[in-house]
Amino acid sequence: MGSPWEALTLAFSRTSMFPFFDIAHYLVSVMALKCQPGAAAEAWKNPFSSWFTAMLHCFGGGILSCVLLAEPPLRFLANNTNILLASSIWYIIFFCPCDLVSQGYSFLPVQLLAAGMKEVTRTWKIVGGVTHANSYYQNGWIVMIAIGWARGAGGSIITNFEQLIKGRWKPQADEWLKMSYPAKVTLLGSVIFTLQHTNHLAISRHNLMFLYTMFLVATKITMMFTQTAIIPFAPFEDTLSRMLFGWQQQFSCEKKSKTKSSFNGTGSSTSKPIADASDNVKKKPTKKTE
Repeated sequence: MGSPWEALTLAFSRTSMFPFFDIAHYLVSVMALKCQPGAAAEAWKNPFSSWFTAMLHCFGGGILSCVLLAEPPLRFLANNTNILLASSIWYIIFFCPCDLVSQGYSFLPVQLLAAGMKEVTRTWKIVGGVTHANSYYQNGWIVMIAIGWARGAGGSIITNFEQLIKGRWKPQADEWLKMSYPAKVTLLGSVIFTLQHTNHLAISRHNLMFLYTMFLVATKITMMFTQTAIIPFAPFEDTLSRMLFGWQQQFSCEKKSKTKSSFNGTGSSTSKPIADASDNVKKKPTKKTE
């Protein structure tokens, strides 16, 4: 019989995401859509456009991974149960009488619970993307990292494309130009699970899934409690940036300082004889005229 830790992590890795965790993912995604300026008015004016945008928020990662693997992008529509579930959540969020769903979601405990459950689904999506990419490209770790990252955080990229079509795209909000914390932590998870899948990381999958998920949930809840965008990777990113790219800038600064100092030394040495010559001219006696 295995240890209690092994039993816990193994049972956790076998947890089904349907329906409760999927509901939390759809709820957080559609509520993020509703919080955008003009989203509620657009839902009343053009319900189909609002519904399609909500589906992109809910299934954007799967769509992007299908595009990268040359699979049908609309394959997510084949899952009728999940489509009906996401559509039902979209409907009650935007069209519920007295806006009861949004008022209930405004309570912090509800937001913490939903956000934590959504982070659990992120782990499952990353693992599913890495495994699915490995079935196409055996041990193609770059492809596995890309598909795992697309499954876990591709929704923000797909919604950027949707904003571009609507004429609302802003460069400063592009995930390709400025990656957000969810995109960074998903990329890290994709790398870790790829290393584990290719036997370059000596840890079992269920243990890694449990540890990574606990890190995601704890970080997300801390960020929501403190209401600050805490980025745990900032010190590591700064150190790595200095190590890989900062030495060239430091070398150029030192070179400029040496050039400036040598120039100052040459200028002082050349100015000294001129000063001496001027002093001799001043000290030279002048003849008196009688």
